[in-house]
Amino acid sequence: MNTLCDRMPHTAAFPRALGTGLIIRSAEPIDRPRIAAFIDEYESILSRFRTDSTVTAMGRAEYGGRFDFPDWAGALFDLYDRLADATGNAIDPCVGEDLIRLGYDAAYSFTIADDADARLGSVHGRPTWRGDVERHGTTLITRRPVHLDFGACGKGYLVDLLAERLTHSPGQSAERLANRSGQTKRSPELLIDAGGDLTVRSSQPITIALEDPADATRAVGTAAVSNGSCCASAPSRRHWQASGRIRLHHLINAIDGRPSDSVAATWVTVAADAAPHPTALADGLATALFVADPNTLAGRFPFSCAVLRPDRTAVFSRGFPGELFVRPA
Repeated sequence: MNTLCDRMPHTAAFPRALGTGLIIRSAEPIDRPRIAAFIDEYESILSRFRTDSTVTAMGRAEYGGRFDFPDWAGALFDLYDRLADATGNAIDPCVGEDLIRLGYDAAYSFTIADDADARLGSVHGRPTWRGDVERHGTTLITRRPVHLDFGACGKGYLVDLLAERLTHSPGQSAERLANRSGQTKRSPELLIDAGGDLTVRSSQPITIALEDPADATRAVGTAAVSNGSCCASAPSRRHWQASGRIRLHHLINAIDGRPSDSVAATWVTVAADAAPHPTALADGLATALFVADPNTLAGRFPFSCAVLRPDRTAVFSRGFPGELFVRPA
């Protein structure tokens, strides 16, 4: 049996990408400068932590404005439309303003704003994706400051865009290409790991450790993926104690603007051919499971999942390619 290193001998690391780092393993040589340039372009458009980004400009626009995004952003906006609909607007990129008020701002102050209790969430008049962002394709029009945060899907979406660039030369479709005999040609073997958001194209299943949210040195389960994406979400990797108050984290219900406390961790898998951008979908659903019922989401999207609850019980969907070492709920 060939090892992972045999099948994917080329490696490139981007330690500062999206704040968590990104590692690529590939059967084909990796054009590192080209990939680094696209990561920088992506962050210069969508990162609320960069002073020069488009979304930062939107947050500074006192009277709003017209903001043009690249064509590649269209599918990301479409996915947020679908997630907002499926969750009753509990997923909303305008949650960036709530995160800022809770202290998860560009300066990482981790200090709650004095007016947070009266201003958090759409219930207190915070701008919303549906109500305050007028969309025309990849052009967004606003009439007041809007603080967007694409963290629910953005990291996974970057993984998908990079996978397209790594497995297809410029000008080719993102779909698998037919060879001369009429059979489909499998994409080169590839693994992209962006801090818990993975896409895998492998001739052999790759076993993934599912991190215990209570102890990052331990696994609470495993999953095996050969041709698809697996994304995890948990408060444990991004939480803070603000001004002696309760522990806060980034998994926010956009309606009330408060961190969800009913789920400890989620893992979502999406098959490579189940969605145009499977890692973005898995990433978004891993967050949506903190604020929405799994059965409701299952009626809208193709995925499998495992959900760990705070009491250390777990629920699984049919077809989840792994197991958790805890008792079922």
